Amino acid sequence: MIRLLIFALVVLAFALGFSWFADRPGELTLTWQGQLFQTPLTTALALLIALIFVVMVVWWLVSALWTSPNSVRRYFRARKRDRGYQAISTGLIAAGSGNLVMARKMSTRAHALLSVDQEPLIHVLDAQVALIEGNHDRARRLFETMAEDPETQELGLRGLYLEAKRVGADEAAQQYAERAADKAPYLAWAAKATLEARTRQGRWDDAIRLLDQQRSARVTDKQESARLKAVLLTARAESKLDTDPKGAATDALQALKLRDDFHPAAIIAAKAYLAQANVRKSAGVLEMVWKKEPHPQTGALYVRARGGDTAVDRLKRAEKLEGLKPNNPVSLMVVARAALDAREFEKARTKAEAAARMQSRESAFLLLADIEEAETGDQGRVRHWMAQALRAERDPTWVADGLVSEYWRPFSPATGKIDAFDWKVPYGAIEGPVEEGSATRLDEALKSLPPVGGAKADEDKPADDAPIFDDAAEAEAEAMASDAPKGPTGDRPEAPTVIDAAAAAPAAVVEAAHIAGAEDAKPARAEEKADHEHPQAPDEEAETVDAAADEKPAEEDLASKDETTAVKDAVADDEVEVPPRPAESAADEEDDDESKSGYSPFGGRTPDDPGIDDSDEDDTPPTKKRRFF
Repeated sequence: MIRLLIFALVVLAFALGFSWFADRPGELTLTWQGQLFQTPLTTALALLIALIFVVMVVWWLVSALWTSPNSVRRYFRARKRDRGYQAISTGLIAAGSGNLVMARKMSTRAHALLSVDQEPLIHVLDAQVALIEGNHDRARRLFETMAEDPETQELGLRGLYLEAKRVGADEAAQQYAERAADKAPYLAWAAKATLEARTRQGRWDDAIRLLDQQRSARVTDKQESARLKAVLLTARAESKLDTDPKGAATDALQALKLRDDFHPAAIIAAKAYLAQANVRKSAGVLEMVWKKEPHPQTGALYVRARGGDTAVDRLKRAEKLEGLKPNNPVSLMVVARAALDAREFEKARTKAEAAARMQSRESAFLLLADIEEAETGDQGRVRHWMAQALRAERDPTWVADGLVSEYWRPFSPATGKIDAFDWKVPYGAIEGPVEEGSATRLDEALKSLPPVGGAKADEDKPADDAPIFDDAAEAEAEAMASDAPKGPTGDRPEAPTVIDAAAAAPAAVVEAAHIAGAEDAKPARAEEKADHEHPQAPDEEAETVDAAADEKPAEEDLASKDETTAVKDAVADDEVEVPPRPAESAADEEDDDESKSGYSPFGGRTPDDPGIDDSDEDDTPPTKKRRFF
């Protein structure tokens, strides 16, 4: 457009000049060697212009003939170069698509048409061909050659970095990335790799400096840069928390300016202020982020900020947090835990149930189980709430690349990615077994909650005149008696009971002393029936045993003493068997059943009981004791 305008202006100028001369006619007279030449002025100007044009044409022809050899050489050189570039372009496209045959062909053609020293793109094509062939050693040598050339240095370093990552040489890859980042901080891959490496090494100052360079080079956008810088500042503040609390607070507050809802930065800033004994500023920072979004760890730190507070004081602080963010399940859970510590069980239960209605998470039901155990100690109700927790949705935690952490970390241990940890439900617990709404599930859980002390205790309690054993137990005992082999007198012998020697020794010694001091005494039988879980009282059992012993004939004393001697001799062994004796009468067997139902390994007496006075045994009538559940 500009050239056309200039051409039009030149033509217009010539036209104006000729018209100006035409309006002012005149003649031009020239005398040369006695000859007189006379012509009009306009004709003379036209002849002058034509002469100039002819001179220019002649000059061009002479110049063309003079420079024709060089022109021909340049033409063929340019044509050859164009063909070489075309071969490189076609070869790179073929290498990118995986066409090894075409890539090799184009590489050979490029080498024939172009010089490797003059065109570095040939190295790129050769390296791609070597990678497709699987010849990684040759590819590595080509990348090293490109890294030495200033024109292809960045490309060579990237190739070396990728090869080092492929073989797992992380240190070498880090060195290549740092070289590239130092030369060109605008390279996104080099800056990212270097930033992650410096973060893993804890070089927070270098990482922040590199991030600022990236932002200046506009490699990352403003929002992404602010997010990453807040993470790095928080990590640096955490590293300073023990040695420099003031510097840690400064870095954490700067991170909060970049991300005002970043709870890890707020927690570290609050801990730094607490280390400086400044509880007011610590509470102010936690309250600021709590208003944005409540977080359990923030609430726990706020409640326990002052070490000397009582449980009631902590409850008041928790209620203050609830006032800042009411009708929130996290706020309710914080108050419920504080109320449990303060032993205000009614308030703790109310807040925990309200939190469970809003959000049925396992922590709410586990807290209800803790409240139940602290208030009533009823294990049935505790197990009921724990069963509800198993069915509820899992609680969120810090998760990064499938890894779960109790606390926030600045990077992922698996991949090294910065700001990888998110507060969310772990992947394995996303598909929870929850089928109904939170309120519905809690209502059903409350309906099925067993009463304190067991389910329906009054209905299961027997009447005053009910026997100890029911009909089913008696029928089972009779069936066992009919199936057992008979003794020499026709009575059912009792099965021997294997007892531990350490437990049997005191009973044997006491029983032997009792038999030696009384003529008509008879030791209690050692059989332990299946329903011995309701033992008689020691005094009642002693009376029953003594009454049964009065009815035994004198001829049984020798056998009883022999059995007692055998028990005493077997005390040193691991186990002993106590053989029973058959009952001699229906009345005796009836009394024996009463004695066996309340069997004790110490014969109805405590281990330190020296025995029963014989005079009292003779006066004690045989009585039957009635037991109730």
